[in-house]
Amino acid sequence: MTIDRHLATIDLLCAREFPARRGSSDVGFGGPGFHVVVLRTSVGLRTGDGAERERTAEDFDAWKEAIARRLDGRWGQGRFWGPLTAGVRMARGEEIPEPWATLGALVHELRLWQVDGAGRWVALGVAERDLTDEIRLLAAVTDQDPP
Repeated sequence: MTIDRHLATIDLLCAREFPARRGSSDVGFGGPGFHVVVLRTSVGLRTGDGAERERTAEDFDAWKEAIARRLDGRWGQGRFWGPLTAGVRMARGEEIPEPWATLGALVHELRLWQVDGAGRWVALGVAERDLTDEIRLLAAVTDQDPP
């Protein structure tokens, strides 16, 4: 996949209606008020060597930043969102809306943009927190404000 193809996928999600129920779709999964798509996935790192995993995570971060630069050009400088506060709030029993709860469990940080005039947010991050899973470059589109 190229950066342009990833941007086209994000554009598709920005234009698409949200599903009425949580479930998978032709490009990822979603539910009321959100879509999440895996733009890129590593191969063979579930039980792989730590050094290779670190190099791959750095590569995925570089992809994220390349896409982020293009999104900055569209919607202004993206802001950073870390899941720490949401995690603390969930531990206290507070319900965090999707996709933020799921994304917070998967990524160390997200880049966020508010889409001009659409009432939607675009989030971009690298899912690497689970050392027993593949690394994934994720994009999400939602009408839920970040917690």
